Amino acid sequence: MPKAFVSGCAGLALTLEERAFFRREDPWGLILFKRNVSDRDQVRALTRSFRECVGRADAPVLIDQEGGRVQRMAPPHWRAYPAAALIEAGLEPSKAEAAARLIARLIAADLIEVGITVDCAPVLDVAGEGMHAAIGNRAFSARPERVAAMGRAVAEGLLAGGVAPVIKHMPGHGRARVDSHHELPVVDAARSDLGQDFTPFAALKDLPMAMSAHLLYTAIDPQRPATMSPTVVREIMRGEIGFDGLIMSDDLSMKALKGPFDERAAAVIEAGLDIVLHCNGDLDEACGVASATPALSGASLRRADAALAAIAPPKPLDVELAERELAAIKAELGVA
Repeated sequence: MPKAFVSGCAGLALTLEERAFFRREDPWGLILFKRNVSDRDQVRALTRSFRECVGRADAPVLIDQEGGRVQRMAPPHWRAYPAAALIEAGLEPSKAEAAARLIARLIAADLIEVGITVDCAPVLDVAGEGMHAAIGNRAFSARPERVAAMGRAVAEGLLAGGVAPVIKHMPGHGRARVDSHHELPVVDAARSDLGQDFTPFAALKDLPMAMSAHLLYTAIDPQRPATMSPTVVREIMRGEIGFDGLIMSDDLSMKALKGPFDERAAAVIEAGLDIVLHCNGDLDEACGVASATPALSGASLRRADAALAAIAPPKPLDVELAERELAAIKAELGVA
């Protein structure tokens, strides 16, 4: 069985050391960033070489392709897509949902063409007052019901294109006042106020995968960030939200977390998450993560298998028509 982690890589092609690492440690999947992306042929070769290393043709390859500023695959080789908040704010609700679905379907076409089968989207964080720009216009709305509706549309578009969505950042990052890439956000909201943050995740609890948030909820577990908190995982993610799909951590190399990487990985698994995510391509760090990560088994293996089973062949798409519709949407929103 593959190990319960997803790894990054350093550049546009796997090094000999990375190939040996992937063969030896057999991570469940690979995640790509802008540093790993040049053009279609290059990305296709990279995803193929990873799968050859682990010996699994269905090994998932992930990317964050939301649109707006979080778009790892960008012009001139790929289409530009508007940010989530712009779609929601610029169109009436049903039209916004149709636009989000269409955009996600086109994103899926971009991804599947180069061997990427998982998109870490949609963002289901509810925009809170004073929300840090790290989320910013990646969040659809301050209204939980609109976040849920738009997130559902994105998920439907991705799934129609043969790509599995990952809802994030469970159980909600919208109250963060600092960037978890650099420090740990602390949320002091009362427990009774947090339910609206959880609402979109509960509405989409049938989806196959989610990503956790690196933030501390003082009203739930004042000692440990959600990613490493058995209380948050058990009582909120699995309990109140009711999510029984695969949950991966956010990136372990983010500075919101402290300590050696083997200890970080062990804490994530002990908290009850299924998959450890390590993104920055630092092989020494990745070796630490791998050393503390078990092979997938039990409920986590069941969830991982179900996530892969959600990746179906793409439904037919008239790309020329979809591109015309995208151009009309962007014109109405006033974006390039």
